[in-house]
Amino acid sequence: QVQLVESGGGLVQAGGSLRLSCAASGRTFSSYGMAWFRQGPGKEREFVAWSAGSTYYSDTVKGRFTISRDNTKNTVYLQMNRLEPADTAVYYCAANPTFLDPMNVRMYRYWGQGTQVTVSS
Repeated sequence: QVQLVESGGGLVQAGGSLRLSCAASGRTFSSYGMAWFRQGPGKEREFVAWSAGSTYYSDTVKGRFTISRDNTKNTVYLQMNRLEPADTAVYYCAANPTFLDPMNVRMYRYWGQGTQVTVSS
């Protein structure tokens, strides 16, 4: 069982930065591929970034967002720079025990409650 708790969301102006954190319970954090997803108003949940040794990003955030993880702290981060109004969404971290198909929401067993990010123009 893994519990995930996100923090760090908020309101920021376009062009600004935010850093999200996701703290995981349990002693097997390193056994999971970790990812960030987001869900904007009226939209489906979409993949943002993945970390499991290597990293992978959606095309919409590549070059602006950076995912990192600290297995000693059971925490995964998402540094978001040059934010745009289109980045407004609830951001979720998620844990994938299979390390397969990282862009597929159905591969994730555990999800956090989400943290709201709002980017004003």
